[in-house]
Amino acid sequence: MNTYDLSGKTAVVTGGAQGIGLAVVQRLLASGARVASWDANTEMNQQSAAAHEVGDRIFAATCDVSDWQQVTRAVRDTEQALGGIDILVNSAGIAGPNATVEDYDNEAWNRIVAINLTGTYHVNKSVIAGMRARGYGRILNIASVAGKEGNPNAGAYSASKAGVIGFTKSLGKELAGEDIAVNCVTPAAARTPIFDQMAQEHIDYMLSKIPRARFLEVEEAANMITWLVSGENSFTTGAVFDLSGGRATY
Repeated sequence: MNTYDLSGKTAVVTGGAQGIGLAVVQRLLASGARVASWDANTEMNQQSAAAHEVGDRIFAATCDVSDWQQVTRAVRDTEQALGGIDILVNSAGIAGPNATVEDYDNEAWNRIVAINLTGTYHVNKSVIAGMRARGYGRILNIASVAGKEGNPNAGAYSASKAGVIGFTKSLGKELAGEDIAVNCVTPAAARTPIFDQMAQEHIDYMLSKIPRARFLEVEEAANMITWLVSGENSFTTGAVFDLSGGRATY
Protein backbone atom coordinates (compact mmCIF):
# COMPACT_ATOMS: atom_id res chain seq x y z
CA MET A 1 0.00 0.00 0.00
CA ASN A 2 1.34 3.40 -0.96
CA THR A 3 1.67 5.80 1.94
CA TYR A 4 0.87 9.49 2.12
CA ASP A 5 1.82 11.83 4.92
CA LEU A 6 -1.30 13.65 6.08
CA SER A 7 -0.04 14.32 9.59
CA GLY A 8 -1.09 17.73 10.81
CA LYS A 9 -4.11 17.80 8.47
CA THR A 10 -7.75 17.76 9.55
CA ALA A 11 -10.15 15.89 7.30
CA VAL A 12 -13.94 15.65 7.19
CA VAL A 13 -15.58 12.56 5.70
CA THR A 14 -19.34 12.71 5.26
CA GLY A 15 -21.12 9.37 5.38
CA GLY A 16 -18.10 8.13 7.31
CA ALA A 17 -19.87 5.46 9.36
CA GLN A 18 -20.08 2.83 6.61
CA GLY A 19 -19.32 1.94 3.02
CA ILE A 20 -16.80 3.93 1.00
CA GLY A 21 -16.86 6.71 3.59
CA LEU A 22 -15.72 4.33 6.32
CA ALA A 23 -12.91 2.97 4.13
CA VAL A 24 -11.75 6.54 3.50
CA VAL A 25 -11.81 7.35 7.23
CA GLN A 26 -9.60 4.31 7.88
CA ARG A 27 -7.16 5.23 5.10
CA LEU A 28 -6.86 8.86 6.20
CA LEU A 29 -6.29 7.86 9.81
CA ALA A 30 -3.59 5.43 8.67
CA SER A 31 -1.97 8.36 6.84
CA GLY A 32 -1.79 10.38 10.07
CA ALA A 33 -4.69 12.78 9.59
CA ARG A 34 -7.15 13.91 12.22
CA VAL A 35 -10.57 12.84 10.93
CA ALA A 36 -14.12 13.97 11.62
CA SER A 37 -16.78 11.52 10.51
CA TRP A 38 -20.09 13.24 9.74
CA ASP A 39 -23.04 10.90 9.46
CA ALA A 40 -26.80 11.12 9.98
CA ASN A 41 -26.81 7.83 11.91
CA THR A 42 -25.60 8.95 15.34
CA GLU A 43 -25.27 5.53 16.97
CA MET A 44 -23.48 3.88 14.06
CA ASN A 45 -21.18 6.87 13.65
CA GLN A 46 -20.17 6.95 17.29
CA GLN A 47 -19.57 3.19 17.40
CA SER A 48 -17.52 3.32 14.23
CA ALA A 49 -15.41 6.22 15.50
CA ALA A 50 -14.72 4.46 18.81
CA ALA A 51 -13.63 1.31 17.00
CA HIS A 52 -10.75 3.10 15.25
CA GLU A 53 -8.81 3.37 18.54
CA VAL A 54 -6.73 6.39 17.53
CA GLY A 55 -7.41 8.53 20.57
CA ASP A 56 -8.33 12.14 19.94
CA ARG A 57 -7.57 11.99 16.19
CA ILE A 58 -11.16 10.88 15.48
CA PHE A 59 -14.33 12.90 16.03
CA ALA A 60 -17.93 11.88 15.29
CA ALA A 61 -20.54 14.51 14.40
CA THR A 62 -24.19 13.86 13.69
CA CYS A 63 -25.04 15.59 10.43
CA ASP A 64 -27.75 15.34 7.78
CA VAL A 65 -25.99 17.07 4.89
CA SER A 66 -29.30 18.20 3.39
CA ASP A 67 -29.78 20.50 6.42
CA TRP A 68 -27.61 23.63 6.22
CA GLN A 69 -27.91 24.32 9.94
CA GLN A 70 -26.63 20.85 10.80
CA VAL A 71 -23.73 21.30 8.39
CA THR A 72 -22.64 24.63 9.86
CA ARG A 73 -22.90 23.17 13.37
CA ALA A 74 -20.75 20.20 12.32
CA VAL A 75 -18.11 22.58 10.94
CA ARG A 76 -18.04 24.51 14.21
CA ASP A 77 -17.83 21.38 16.34
CA THR A 78 -15.14 19.85 14.13
CA GLU A 79 -12.97 22.96 14.26
CA GLN A 80 -13.28 23.06 18.03
CA ALA A 81 -12.36 19.37 18.35
CA LEU A 82 -9.69 18.96 15.66
CA GLY A 83 -8.78 22.35 14.19
CA GLY A 84 -9.38 23.99 10.83
CA ILE A 85 -10.58 21.73 8.03
CA ASP A 86 -7.95 21.02 5.35
CA ILE A 87 -9.59 18.08 3.58
CA LEU A 88 -13.20 17.25 2.70
CA VAL A 89 -14.35 13.92 1.30
CA ASN A 90 -18.06 14.07 0.59
CA SER A 91 -19.32 10.48 0.60
CA ALA A 92 -22.83 10.89 2.06
CA GLY A 93 -25.51 9.73 -0.35
CA ILE A 94 -28.55 7.55 -0.89
CA ALA A 95 -29.73 5.47 -3.84
CA GLY A 96 -33.47 5.58 -3.30
CA PRO A 97 -36.05 3.26 -4.87
CA ASN A 98 -35.95 1.83 -8.38
CA ALA A 99 -38.81 2.83 -10.65
CA THR A 100 -39.46 4.41 -14.01
CA VAL A 101 -39.72 8.19 -14.15
CA GLU A 102 -43.44 7.85 -14.90
CA ASP A 103 -43.97 5.91 -11.67
CA TYR A 104 -41.35 7.61 -9.51
CA ASP A 105 -42.37 8.91 -6.10
CA ASN A 106 -41.98 12.69 -5.99
CA GLU A 107 -40.99 12.76 -2.32
CA ALA A 108 -38.30 10.14 -2.96
CA TRP A 109 -36.95 12.25 -5.85
CA ASN A 110 -36.78 15.34 -3.66
CA ARG A 111 -35.01 13.48 -0.83
CA ILE A 112 -32.39 11.95 -3.14
CA VAL A 113 -31.60 15.32 -4.72
CA ALA A 114 -31.56 17.01 -1.30
CA ILE A 115 -28.94 14.62 0.08
CA ASN A 116 -26.85 13.79 -2.98
CA LEU A 117 -26.74 17.17 -4.73
CA THR A 118 -27.86 19.89 -2.34
CA GLY A 119 -25.91 18.12 0.41
CA THR A 120 -22.79 18.29 -1.76
CA TYR A 121 -23.35 22.00 -2.22
CA HIS A 122 -23.82 22.49 1.53
CA VAL A 123 -20.70 20.69 2.69
CA ASN A 124 -18.48 22.15 -0.04
CA LYS A 125 -19.76 25.66 0.68
CA SER A 126 -19.20 25.24 4.40
CA VAL A 127 -15.43 24.63 4.19
CA ILE A 128 -14.40 27.09 1.47
CA ALA A 129 -13.90 30.17 3.65
CA GLY A 130 -11.63 28.34 6.09
CA MET A 131 -9.57 26.77 3.30
CA ARG A 132 -9.11 30.12 1.59
CA ALA A 133 -8.07 31.75 4.86
CA ARG A 134 -5.42 29.07 5.44
CA GLY A 135 -4.34 29.00 1.80
CA TYR A 136 -4.80 25.27 1.37
CA GLY A 137 -7.56 22.74 0.76
CA ARG A 138 -8.48 19.46 -0.90
CA ILE A 139 -12.11 18.63 -1.70
CA LEU A 140 -13.23 15.30 -3.15
CA ASN A 141 -16.86 14.63 -4.03
CA ILE A 142 -18.09 11.12 -4.68
CA ALA A 143 -20.32 11.06 -7.73
CA SER A 144 -21.13 7.86 -9.67
CA VAL A 145 -20.77 6.31 -13.10
CA ALA A 146 -24.58 6.64 -13.15
CA GLY A 147 -24.01 10.39 -13.33
CA LYS A 148 -22.08 9.89 -16.56
CA GLU A 149 -24.21 7.25 -18.25
CA GLY A 150 -27.59 7.19 -16.52
CA ASN A 151 -29.08 4.03 -15.09
CA PRO A 152 -32.62 3.09 -16.12
CA ASN A 153 -35.12 3.05 -13.25
CA ALA A 154 -32.76 5.26 -11.22
CA GLY A 155 -33.47 8.67 -12.69
CA ALA A 156 -33.23 10.59 -9.43
CA TYR A 157 -29.93 9.02 -8.44
CA SER A 158 -28.44 9.41 -11.92
CA ALA A 159 -29.53 13.04 -12.17
CA SER A 160 -28.25 13.91 -8.70
CA LYS A 161 -24.83 12.40 -9.42
CA ALA A 162 -24.61 14.15 -12.79
CA GLY A 163 -25.24 17.32 -10.84
CA VAL A 164 -22.34 16.50 -8.49
CA ILE A 165 -20.04 16.21 -11.51
CA GLY A 166 -21.13 19.58 -12.92
CA PHE A 167 -20.93 21.26 -9.53
CA THR A 168 -17.42 19.90 -8.93
CA LYS A 169 -16.20 21.23 -12.28
CA SER A 170 -17.70 24.64 -11.53
CA LEU A 171 -16.22 24.96 -8.03
CA GLY A 172 -12.86 23.66 -9.22
CA LYS A 173 -12.66 26.53 -11.69
CA GLU A 174 -13.75 29.08 -9.09
CA LEU A 175 -10.91 28.08 -6.75
CA ALA A 176 -8.25 27.25 -9.36
CA GLY A 177 -6.22 30.34 -8.52
CA GLU A 178 -5.55 29.05 -5.02
CA ASP A 179 -3.99 25.89 -3.57
CA ILE A 180 -7.44 24.31 -3.23
CA ALA A 181 -8.15 21.28 -5.43
CA VAL A 182 -11.77 20.23 -6.05
CA ASN A 183 -12.27 16.91 -7.82
CA CYS A 184 -14.69 14.00 -7.93
CA VAL A 185 -14.65 10.27 -8.55
CA THR A 186 -17.26 8.25 -10.42
CA PRO A 187 -17.39 4.77 -8.87
CA ALA A 188 -19.17 1.79 -10.25
CA ALA A 189 -21.28 -0.01 -7.69
CA ALA A 190 -19.59 -1.31 -4.56
CA ARG A 191 -21.25 -3.90 -2.35
CA THR A 192 -22.12 -1.61 0.55
CA PRO A 193 -25.30 -1.05 2.62
CA ILE A 194 -26.60 1.19 -0.18
CA PHE A 195 -27.49 -2.07 -1.97
CA ASP A 196 -30.23 -2.52 0.61
CA GLN A 197 -32.09 0.33 -1.11
CA MET A 198 -31.96 -1.33 -4.54
CA ALA A 199 -33.91 -4.06 -6.27
CA GLN A 200 -31.91 -7.21 -7.03
CA GLU A 201 -32.72 -6.77 -10.71
CA HIS A 202 -31.04 -3.36 -10.63
CA ILE A 203 -27.97 -4.74 -8.84
CA ASP A 204 -27.66 -7.45 -11.49
CA TYR A 205 -27.97 -4.82 -14.22
CA MET A 206 -25.12 -2.77 -12.76
CA LEU A 207 -22.82 -5.78 -12.49
CA SER A 208 -23.55 -6.76 -16.08
CA LYS A 209 -22.24 -3.39 -17.26
CA ILE A 210 -18.82 -3.63 -15.56
CA PRO A 211 -16.14 -5.09 -17.91
CA ARG A 212 -14.08 -6.27 -14.93
CA ALA A 213 -17.10 -8.45 -14.04
CA ARG A 214 -17.02 -7.60 -10.34
CA PHE A 215 -18.06 -4.81 -8.02
CA LEU A 216 -15.69 -2.13 -6.76
CA GLU A 217 -13.97 -2.81 -3.45
CA VAL A 218 -14.29 0.10 -1.02
CA GLU A 219 -10.56 -0.06 -0.29
CA GLU A 220 -9.86 0.54 -3.99
CA ALA A 221 -11.93 3.70 -3.85
CA ALA A 222 -10.16 4.85 -0.69
CA ASN A 223 -6.76 4.35 -2.32
CA MET A 224 -7.54 6.72 -5.20
CA ILE A 225 -9.30 9.23 -2.96
CA THR A 226 -6.39 9.43 -0.53
CA TRP A 227 -4.02 10.51 -3.30
CA LEU A 228 -6.54 13.04 -4.58
CA VAL A 229 -6.76 14.74 -1.17
CA SER A 230 -3.01 14.66 -0.54
CA GLY A 231 -0.56 17.50 -1.13
CA GLU A 232 0.84 15.57 -4.09
CA ASN A 233 -2.29 16.41 -6.07
CA SER A 234 -1.18 19.99 -6.56
CA PHE A 235 -2.30 20.68 -10.16
CA THR A 236 -5.43 18.72 -11.09
CA THR A 237 -8.72 20.38 -10.17
CA GLY A 238 -12.27 20.39 -11.51
CA ALA A 239 -11.65 16.87 -12.80
CA VAL A 240 -13.51 13.56 -12.81
CA PHE A 241 -11.62 10.36 -12.01
CA ASP A 242 -13.08 7.08 -13.23
CA LEU A 243 -13.59 4.16 -10.82
CA SER A 244 -16.00 2.20 -13.01
CA GLY A 245 -13.97 -0.92 -13.83
CA GLY A 246 -14.01 -0.02 -17.50
CA ARG A 247 -17.71 0.76 -17.78
CA ALA A 248 -17.52 4.51 -18.42
CA THR A 249 -17.38 5.51 -22.10
CA TYR A 250 -15.95 8.99 -21.38
